[in-house]
Amino acid sequence: MKMILNTIFLFLAAMIPTFGDIISEGKTKIVRAYPDDPTLAIFESKDDITAFNSLKHDVIQGKGDLANQTTCNVFRLLADCGIPVSFRKQLDSHSFLGELCDMVLYEVVVRREAHGSYLKRHPYLEKGTVFPKLVLEFFLKTSNHNWMGTAIPADDPYIQFTDLGAELYLPDAPIVSQKPFMILSDFPLKGQPALFEQIALIAKQTFLVLEKAWQLENARLVDFKVEFGINSSGKLVLADVIDNDSWRVVQNQQYIDKQVYRDGGAIDKVAALYKHVSKVTGNFKLPYQQLILWRESEYDDLTPFTKQFEPYANANLKSVQVTSSVHKNPVGSYLALQEKIKDVPDSVLIAYIGKSNVAGPSLAANATIPVITTPEGWDKLHEDVWSSLRAPSLTPVLTALEPQNAVLAALQILALRNPMLYMQLRLKQEERLVNVFGLDE
Repeated sequence: MKMILNTIFLFLAAMIPTFGDIISEGKTKIVRAYPDDPTLAIFESKDDITAFNSLKHDVIQGKGDLANQTTCNVFRLLADCGIPVSFRKQLDSHSFLGELCDMVLYEVVVRREAHGSYLKRHPYLEKGTVFPKLVLEFFLKTSNHNWMGTAIPADDPYIQFTDLGAELYLPDAPIVSQKPFMILSDFPLKGQPALFEQIALIAKQTFLVLEKAWQLENARLVDFKVEFGINSSGKLVLADVIDNDSWRVVQNQQYIDKQVYRDGGAIDKVAALYKHVSKVTGNFKLPYQQLILWRESEYDDLTPFTKQFEPYANANLKSVQVTSSVHKNPVGSYLALQEKIKDVPDSVLIAYIGKSNVAGPSLAANATIPVITTPEGWDKLHEDVWSSLRAPSLTPVLTALEPQNAVLAALQILALRNPMLYMQLRLKQEERLVNVFGLDE
């Protein structure tokens, strides 16, 4: 019996991938087995760099380490922002631990500006045309000019979903002069509109987080491509990698990404840019911020403010309340204000004060943070507004009559330095924006 059990154990052990066994290998990464948990895998970046479906291929010493560091920097920020990602933790200089997913066979592209293949499909637009509303595109992931045993004229074709099915188009030709070269009646995630909506939402959320992160580094994220997978729990997550091969970023009017390699840039220049991006993305993080809600007495109801702020509160962004009469206790009030600013310098203050509401301007004159005042009871006594509007010199107080608008104004100020908050606010704005372009005759 013992011999039989040993034989079975050895047979089963042979069937289970051991540490380092390759599960799959692509052009720029290797996926290896992680024996401690079969639902996870080790993702290792290679030194290879390719373009034009591998027609151009080079090896840059150390590129794998730089790509891995960039991916880890990006995924850590996204995870902190609540984006569902497959990433778990960085293992070493060239690999990270992530969830082993059933990949969705689409490349999902989000664009803020017109670059690359978008210009080929829409040649009437100028390079760099800005899209007020993010553009979302799907490309079918294929290889060797083949889809499910059928030859196709180009890999990674552009997709338009219609009632007839998934229409496939050449990705690098004007869309207006094309007819679909194939219409798929069966395609990935067919009949699962909720998953398509999830993909669209997560892709846009991810872009907006990284858009603000790059803005804070004096650069512009103009587009990127990402991939999704279904993890072992059946949850849709942002998977694969996001590194300098995944996006176009413009800094000082120059690309600092893989586009330089596509355009024939020298290998040493490409390597230097990858090193630069790896270092810069190390700065990606959420700031520690607060909203100070100030009232003169406990009778001032702050509920409209706290209710508006609640959806945006998180570990790095909090609200604090101060109850202190600037009229009756000016010294104590100023000391309380300075204490709050000392705790969290990156703050905005909203003063909700009635009657002689000069308290708001007084706080603004003695603070190094933005102060927004909302005169309590102004709708009954309109004259109370004037002490907030007619402020003397060196008193930079702002006035918002509605509590909801006061909080929104404060959040927009904080969002200037906060990728997560920027994403939350901008996403709502995107829903009501449209892309309209004036074409030259």
